Amino acid sequence: MVLAGPTAAGKTGASLSVAGDCFEIISADSVQVYRHLDIGSSKPGIHDREHIRHYLIDWVEPDFSFTAGEFCREARKAAEEISAHGRIPMIVGGTGLYIDSYFQGLSGIPEIPEKIKRSLRDELNDRGLEALYNELILVDPGFGIRLHPNDTQRVLRGLEVYRGTGRPLSSFFSSRMPYGSKSVLYIALYEERDIMRKRIEERVDRMISIGMVDEVRALRRMGFGPGLRSMSSIGYAEINRYLDGKMQMDEAVEKIKIATKNYAKRQVTWFRKNERFFWIKSGETLKIKELLQRWLDEGSDKDRSLQQG
Repeated sequence: MVLAGPTAAGKTGASLSVAGDCFEIISADSVQVYRHLDIGSSKPGIHDREHIRHYLIDWVEPDFSFTAGEFCREARKAAEEISAHGRIPMIVGGTGLYIDSYFQGLSGIPEIPEKIKRSLRDELNDRGLEALYNELILVDPGFGIRLHPNDTQRVLRGLEVYRGTGRPLSSFFSSRMPYGSKSVLYIALYEERDIMRKRIEERVDRMISIGMVDEVRALRRMGFGPGLRSMSSIGYAEINRYLDGKMQMDEAVEKIKIATKNYAKRQVTWFRKNERFFWIKSGETLKIKELLQRWLDEGSDKDRSLQQG
């Protein structure tokens, strides 16, 4: 089962409400996977994670390059472990690339020569990330438009593939080998636009008030600098710029709010492309439980018919 949706739609609360004794949760969040990035990623609390077991949260250090491929491999191992517990995996998160890669498959992309990778890293230093992102939008708009402009690793990956193969990365998405089952219930949460925008603003203000700046300072003291992919994610990128004296605090906060709102819109667009999603308004937990029960009952009926056959 998948429970997805944009930032601040209430995925964590909904997943905890419906998991019960049947499910354990696999996080599909590209920031929650990193240790020490707690406030800016809005991780579920320790108590909630002790009550219902979660996977792929606090999984790797901030300097680890965690890719969609890593997610697929780790999520499959987690799903096998959950099944061994007699429970059902519930994938919860807003990183559409992870979810699609797991259920639709990873692309068979050829190995990219190291000299192309080195050349792009040199260009990153000379030209800057914005110039490379703009180039990616020109050569592979299908992939580039899905990314945040600060997503250094994926911008570089898109250009690596284009320069190494002569084909856009998005063109490889049609030939995939899936990891997950085809018998999946897809649920996505949504909220009215004005309410979502207000929630995002309140979430950002709360993150700042409970110590996100101190969290980023601590990460930097541990040696995790702003050039890392994890530290270039929304919120962390802006606070790093503030700490480097490149913007004022109020400007950083406003930029986080704008970037988060834009990201939420892209998330909705991404998930809308999958017609298997049932869209449920945030807070309507009873409807989620009804869909879940129907899906579980249908699965039981299929199991019985197979046994009888």
